[in-house]
Parts: sequence; structure tokens; C-alpha cells
Amino acid sequence: MNLNKIIWNHLLKSYSLLQRSIQSRNKTCCDCCCNFCKDKVAIVTGGADGIGLECARELLRNGVRGCVIGDVSREKECMEELTKEFPPCKIVFKHCDVTNKCQFSELFKVASSQFCGLHILLNNAGILNDGEWEREIATNVTACVRGTYMGLECMSKSKGGEGGAIINVASILGMQHFAGSPVYVGTKHFLVGFDRSIGDPYHYDRTGVKIFTICPGVTITPMIHNADKFAHKEFESGMGKLLSDALASLPPQGPEAVAKGLIVMLNQGRSGSVWVSEGNEFYEVRIPDRRTFRVGCGCCS
Repeated sequence: MNLNKIIWNHLLKSYSLLQRSIQSRNKTCCDCCCNFCKDKVAIVTGGADGIGLECARELLRNGVRGCVIGDVSREKECMEELTKEFPPCKIVFKHCDVTNKCQFSELFKVASSQFCGLHILLNNAGILNDGEWEREIATNVTACVRGTYMGLECMSKSKGGEGGAIINVASILGMQHFAGSPVYVGTKHFLVGFDRSIGDPYHYDRTGVKIFTICPGVTITPMIHNADKFAHKEFESGMGKLLSDALASLPPQGPEAVAKGLIVMLNQGRSGSVWVSEGNEFYEVRIPDRRTFRVGCGCCS
């Protein structure tokens, strides 16, 4: 065999090995990184319409084997919507007010009894109603914390679970001030700080449960349509108009944009990360170190 033929055969063999290596890496990437939802079980709170319904739909499209939806209304409409596209055996709807501990815990029992596990919890239920700020805090803060801890109890590897992901739905208003709804803004700021803390590697390394925050911008949902009615008008009579005008100035999007972003985040995101969905764009944000915010002392200038 001449030298050129030996070199050519060696190059062909090397190329073939390289192709197999690339295919193997791509398969691993696809299996491990791009199919997070496949054969998983999910709970979605506030899942009867808006962002919650679209997220449930997208989770099912991406292969979850079971989805438990909790909400206070629209059971018939929700089930009719989803069963047009998915087998009814994959979906369970339970009446659930997340501020009611017993009703909330029932979602976890159903996930276990109906689908033999839990891997994804989307704490989506929330309200914008500064006029009833105590209920707003109970829904947006207390229920999310309770849900997160109940989810960790079920999913944590340290407690015999398989790991998974918990997503708390905050808002772009959780990263800025907003005069029209101070309490609502405060509840969403809380979620950003809570999720970044409980999503820290210190906790993830033990639990195997990633914690994410999604911060939607103005999303066309019933809550946004009625926003002006839910300002704290007893505090200041112009709050309703202030709130509605400010929201109208922001770029709108449909709830499906948030749902598609959810899948991207589950496949690519790290625990403790914060993601924004605004104006049909979806991206991770970096929260700067507080020391970069330092304002120079006037007396030193």
C-alpha cells in the first residue's frame, strides 16, 4: 500500500471518529439540555387562563406526562381548551385558592397519586390589587413561599425526590420602582430576592431543584385589562389612572411569549437565575452588585 493511500485511509478513519464524537455530543446535549420537560410531571397554579394556561399548554407540548392545574375558576373552559390538543388523561384540574394551605397541598397529593411524582412547579397565581394589599401579599408572597417549600419537600434529592425545577412568576416591576402600585411592586421585588437566595448553589447542590424567576412585562391578560380598578384609591384617588397610564406606556406581549420563554429557561437556565419576558423578547438578566450602585458623597466632591 503506497504512502498516499495510507494517509488517505487514516484521514477518513479520523474524520469518521470525529463525526461519531460530534453526533454523540449532540445527542447528549439534546437529551440532557433540550428535553427537560420530557416524561416529567408539572403543577401550574393560576393555570386556568392567561400566562398559566399558555405555560401549561407549552409544558404539555414539550412532553410532560402529567399536568395538575390549580385555579379558583374556569375549570370547564380550561379543560375544553387543553383537551382539544392533549389527551384528557394527562391533565387534572383542581379548584385551588393558593392562600388556602389545604387546597394548595392537595395539588401535590394529586401529582403523586395520579402521575407518580413531581418535577416542575410553576407558582404563577398572583393578583394585582393594592386596594386589598393584605390579600395581595398573601397571594403573591406567602403562597409562593409555601409552594416553593412544598415543592422542595417533594422534589429534593436529599428527601428522596428526583430533583426538578420551581419557577416563581414575578414581574418586570420587581426590578424597578412603580408609583402606581407600591405593594404589588414590593411583592415582586420579594420574589426576585427570595428566588436568587434559595436558588443559590448551596441549596441546589443539596436538593437538585433549580429555582427560577420569570419577570413578565405587560402581558395581555385579564389582570392587566382591569388594572386601573385595583389601585389603592383610598390612599390617593388618582392611583388608578396613574397605574393604567404607566402600564399602557410599556410594550405589550401575548401570554404565549412567556410560555415559550419558560421552555428556553428550563432547558438552558441555571438555578437562581432571573429572566425577563417583555415585548416578545426573552432574556436572562444580571442583578448588579450593590456596591456598583454607590452614590458619591456630596461632601467629598
